Amino acid sequence: MREGQGMSPEQLDFVLDDRRQVYGRHGGVKLPAGLGEGLAAYLPRPPFADQPYRIVAKFSCNGKAQLITIYLAEIVKGRDGIRDLIGLMRVAQKRYGVLHRCRPQG
Repeated sequence: MREGQGMSPEQLDFVLDDRRQVYGRHGGVKLPAGLGEGLAAYLPRPPFADQPYRIVAKFSCNGKAQLITIYLAEIVKGRDGIRDLIGLMRVAQKRYGVLHRCRPQG
């Protein structure tokens, strides 16, 4: 989701706040400063059980708000799922910057 084309900054904030509440109730972990506002969490119970690993980040690119959410069904046994989600978000934001010719800022 991104600001513009019918999506206001307030709508992005609404989505982020909703996910913060849900992820927070399940032990969500705040993202490192460079990734913007957001949380990563493991939500193993329905209705989230099909993709329990989740992360959301709100950041800026060219002065416009962006929101990326990633859901994963599973993480390889023995790995730290939250750490892997945070690493994946780093990759996603960098790639977003390349595709949209902007520099993501947290």
